[in-house]
Amino acid sequence: MKAVVTGGTGFIGRALVPQLRERDDEVMAVVRD
Repeated sequence: MKAVVTGGTGFIGRALVPQLRERDDEVMAVVRD
C-alpha cells in the first residue's frame, strides 16, 4: 500500500512511519524543514 504521512517527524508520525515500513508499505513523509 502507498501512504503519504504529513507531519512525518511529529508525535504521531514518528510512531506511524516505522510501523508502515515494517509492513513493507511505500511511505512518503511530508516534513517541515
